[in-house]
Amino acid sequence: MKTYLVGGAVRDELLGLPVKDRDWVVTGATPEEMRQRGFKQVGADFPVFLHPDTREEYALARTERKQGRGYHGFTVYSAPDVTLEDDLKRRDLTINAMAKTTHGELVDPFGGREDIQTLSLRHVSEAFAEDPLRILRTARFAARLQPLGFTVAEPTMALMRHMVKEGEVEHLVAERVWQEIQRALHENEPGTFFEVLRDCGALTRIVPELDGGDTFSAALSALRCAHHNEGETSTRFAALVSPLTPAEARSRTKKLKAPNDCQDLARLTTSLMPQIRTMTSYRADTLLEVLDEADVWRRAARFTELLKALNCALPDAEQIKLGWLESARHAAMSVQAKELMAQGYKGKELGQAIHKQRLQRISESQQRQ
Repeated sequence: MKTYLVGGAVRDELLGLPVKDRDWVVTGATPEEMRQRGFKQVGADFPVFLHPDTREEYALARTERKQGRGYHGFTVYSAPDVTLEDDLKRRDLTINAMAKTTHGELVDPFGGREDIQTLSLRHVSEAFAEDPLRILRTARFAARLQPLGFTVAEPTMALMRHMVKEGEVEHLVAERVWQEIQRALHENEPGTFFEVLRDCGALTRIVPELDGGDTFSAALSALRCAHHNEGETSTRFAALVSPLTPAEARSRTKKLKAPNDCQDLARLTTSLMPQIRTMTSYRADTLLEVLDEADVWRRAARFTELLKALNCALPDAEQIKLGWLESARHAAMSVQAKELMAQGYKGKELGQAIHKQRLQRISESQQRQ
């Protein structure tokens, strides 16, 4: 029985990056032996165990054989005769297919260290083509490592294009696609993720609405702005889809099965942008209409994120309109329902009185613009 540190921990150490998680591979052992040593089994599809003290993951060395289309349909084989090299060969990129012995010796059968030196994202073997999810993972690693100068190796890009042409991407389920997109939105250079997908032809299969010259450029510009401003996931996603029509954004976010907060903010951003862009002056009725549609009265935090997304989506010349909205919100929020209720308003009349008061306060604030 031998134990090796594998994957991201080895890669990040060689890159001089902080090591966040450590994963281990065990060769020459059986599940029974692992349990006898106090490890707790957690893997259902293949043997993965938690160390009794560190709680780090230890997986028995395994191989995978493709049985169907998409990322499903793999037959996993794990037994004491599976070698470390067998296990590493099934991994996606060479920089993720390195290991270290417990004595600190590097095991690098596929040239991962050299690819780190040449800043290349290169597939380990032709088995890469068996799992279309690896296209998205490669694009995500490109987004993470782009600031260091990494690019996708041309043979790997060619293989990814072939996979797209063969229809492998069509077999990805929405939940896994969204999972990769969500992670990519928070990588060091999220725009690179979508550039890689466009370059290999996968973008037109995954988010076809973005795969157009001006639309693509506007989407990435807005996304990079949201990333620079450290926006939430929902804000980054809303910025990304901001060039789309409300119908396009609504349809695509549903197909991706994005979380409700992301769908919600994408809907508001794309539906309110046309109204905001047509504003030519500080008009109380128009501003209140936008505030009502955004439900700023009950969703103040969401409105703040909406303004962040719009700030990245609107041209610089129209940024002043967001200031109008902020001013109008501040003025309208000074209306207190309790005060109007004390005056005898209730039911429908109370709602009308609140609306009238908000309109008046916003009009008064116009004088300070």
